[in-house]
Amino acid sequence: MPDPCLSFSDLTLGYGGHPAVHHLTGTLGKGSLTAVVGANGSGKSTLMKGIVGLLKPMTGSCTVTAGTRIAYLPQQSELDRSFPARVSDLVSLGLWPRRGLLGRLRDQDRDAVAKALMAVGLEGFDKRPLDTLSGGQLQRAMFARVLVQDADLVLLDEPFNAIDARTVGDLVALIERWHGEQRTVLVVIHDLDLVREHFPEALLLARRPVAWGDARKVLGSENLLRARRFHEAWDDDAPWCEPDEVHPHDHASSHDAGHKGAA
Repeated sequence: MPDPCLSFSDLTLGYGGHPAVHHLTGTLGKGSLTAVVGANGSGKSTLMKGIVGLLKPMTGSCTVTAGTRIAYLPQQSELDRSFPARVSDLVSLGLWPRRGLLGRLRDQDRDAVAKALMAVGLEGFDKRPLDTLSGGQLQRAMFARVLVQDADLVLLDEPFNAIDARTVGDLVALIERWHGEQRTVLVVIHDLDLVREHFPEALLLARRPVAWGDARKVLGSENLLRARRFHEAWDDDAPWCEPDEVHPHDHASSHDAGHKGAA
């Protein structure tokens, strides 16, 4: 069983007193590659924001192992593309944790930015304004920023939305490279075929955990049907919920990675 990188204990997250992720318990092992899947509004992005501290738990806890460096890539819709900046400026933001907001870039930092742009297929784009980039080019630049962060835990929120198939393939290859480097990677994704082909593990959410473990088993027809029924049953104005007294399965006993939750 791998050492934990990220642990959830009866975690509930929400907005304005209304839970959006209910009673999540389990762990992500160091070096794991996991997809977070579910319908729109199932709590996937909410979970990401809870992990990075943008949302505080309503109950329970989310614990990142001490000393873990985190890189977080939000959805493109949350980015202001009109900001007057160049590609190199965006990528250089990944150096803030080591250099500070006002720290001067050194030659080795500029080399790191150049190598990251080359790795994502944007060599020669360093002086391009952000507002001239296509959606795929911008996402490549965002992945370059993650590259220079050299993080232990990489969180990607819907990184493949509205980009071309070639870019998707190139970025999936980068994610697999991070996995091969024993970084822990958690990705919110809608394309279930992509998950089955490239992700060893998956967490299926319908505001509550439906299944967590081997991706192909998690995405079985029975679990997907349960997720749809759970999701359709939720009411945004529902009152505060209580934890289930009896869980149908103990995930820790059915999956060697050490997660615990519904399966």
